[in-house]
Amino acid sequence: MSTPFELPVDDHGISPRTGYTRAHWEAVADGLLTAAWRRATPGGALLHLPGRPSRSGVRSDGLEGYARTFLAAAFRVAGADGDDPHHWLERYADGLAAGTRTPGRDDTESWPHILDFDVQGQPMVESASVALGLRLTAPWLWDKLGTGVQDRAEEWLRGALRHTPAPNNWYLFPYTVAGFLESVGRGDAETATARERALDLLESWYRGDGWYADGDGRAFDHYNGWALHLYPVLDAHLSGDADALSHHGGRLRAHLDGFSLMFGADGAPLHYGRSLTYRFAASAAVSLGAVTGHTPLTPGASRRIASGSLRHFLDRGALTSDGLLSLGWYGPHEASLQEYSGPASPYWASKAFVALLAPADHALWTDTEEPAPVEEADRVLSLPGPGLLLQSTRADGTVRLHNHGSDHVRPHEGESADGDDPHYGRLAYSTRTGPTAPANVADNHLSVEVAGRPSVRRRVHPLGAGHGDGWGWAASWHRPVFVAGPPMVPGLTVESVTVARGELELRAHRVVGAPPGSRVTLTGWATGPEEPTVSALHGLYGWDDPAAESLPAPQGTAWTPWARVPRLAGGCGGTTVHLALASLTAGPDAPSLERAVTDVRVDDGTVEVTWADDGSRTHVAFGPPEVSHRRP
Repeated sequence: MSTPFELPVDDHGISPRTGYTRAHWEAVADGLLTAAWRRATPGGALLHLPGRPSRSGVRSDGLEGYARTFLAAAFRVAGADGDDPHHWLERYADGLAAGTRTPGRDDTESWPHILDFDVQGQPMVESASVALGLRLTAPWLWDKLGTGVQDRAEEWLRGALRHTPAPNNWYLFPYTVAGFLESVGRGDAETATARERALDLLESWYRGDGWYADGDGRAFDHYNGWALHLYPVLDAHLSGDADALSHHGGRLRAHLDGFSLMFGADGAPLHYGRSLTYRFAASAAVSLGAVTGHTPLTPGASRRIASGSLRHFLDRGALTSDGLLSLGWYGPHEASLQEYSGPASPYWASKAFVALLAPADHALWTDTEEPAPVEEADRVLSLPGPGLLLQSTRADGTVRLHNHGSDHVRPHEGESADGDDPHYGRLAYSTRTGPTAPANVADNHLSVEVAGRPSVRRRVHPLGAGHGDGWGWAASWHRPVFVAGPPMVPGLTVESVTVARGELELRAHRVVGAPPGSRVTLTGWATGPEEPTVSALHGLYGWDDPAAESLPAPQGTAWTPWARVPRLAGGCGGTTVHLALASLTAGPDAPSLERAVTDVRVDDGTVEVTWADDGSRTHVAFGPPEVSHRRP
């Protein structure tokens, strides 16, 4: 699919897989900026893009348009050592002067004040983009401003230091503002305090394997790359702080060991977590690793992932006919959005252009593209820190994430079923499917039905993860919670283990404490009838019928306007075990799940299956889980 703006001719010599070069990245940045600036106010302080407003209101959305596009312009110009053929920085300088002249006033240009996150918090998010843009372009923008504009800009930015962020990655926004102010000689005790507070919290959120929780609790998603790693690593890189760069860069390298496997061969990032409308921002951590040298990837593999992700969305309708990023995934998609999503929200995708900080002679651009990890071999990788299990298959380029550690429930929050979030509560996610909408049948979900009332999975308690040669596992438990009637059944728990092997998934569940006459259902992957992707689910033990029924999901997913979901059902009461095989494959070679296993044994809390292809055996013991895989 062609873009609404002109791109250079593909170069399959240096980029045999994507055809994209640095010139393509510059052209995309310029095209996005040109389209967005057609909606600017006369003074350039606000960019009012078309679409439904966010909960923060139209003025905040206009600031979001200015700030997030400024990031793209800043990376574009800073990476070219100040060369600004389209005069982007002049526009942003004018907008800064106009927006900070009378903050809070209800007029055409004035920016809203930065207040506490629960009052009028969105401007705090945008202050970080403004500050980072000013820091990146200081020699060509900030240093040429009059003292009065600089003072006004500082005063507006300091609102981020004087108000309360949301209890998550938001603490890195005042951290970034403070870093900019210190970089231009305007630091003080207030900036030092903001930075120290953010770094202390960041340390408390580290869970290992290069992964941070997004605040207290266990929310793991793309914010790891485009926020929790990006801000501290880029700050250390720009300041030249070798000790800080070694510390934060080392964690980025560890993160990329697993995260680099989270992109399909078609360039798609894993579809899980919130703010997915930021799209190719998912590649920001990969490029940042290449720019700073803190990555396990070669420059050619890094560019393959980043350019593949950028092209993936441009080729699939992420841009409107007039060159704007739509609110959605490919085209518009309401179920991918949050209440805070506004017309300019997708422009956090600008973070991907951190790649342009690598100059034209950098190996990121001069080395020949190399295969991404998903293209090299079948992989199964466990990440015990976040409690995730990655499974990729080279033949179809698909990556699957099995979730046994990530949720979106704060430690102080109760487990209300009303807060069920499809982007966190499901058992699995992939690079070829998205979760079904809340009003439809849930994909990749085990539900206990008590008196006809189905349960949802909220707080996820990880029980361990590991991997061996060509296989891996992850386990967790949760308390089923119910939408109607009493929220919980005393003593009712579900223990879940996923074992991934090749393209197959063994899903083992033990339901404990279910009232007599209860039911249990398990669903597989959601796919559309027109898609080449095949979803299969087959019962091995504990189901009424081993053959899964197919249920409609009329609201579809981010991939298809209408989807279907396979489902198994069976009775439960007291303690019961339920086993199934699942698979998600693209292409004509979907496995036969009915013939994949030759023997199943269930006895006193243990499970053993024998695989048909080589006679190997997988043994699972529940509570606490012990998983082994032995070849004959």
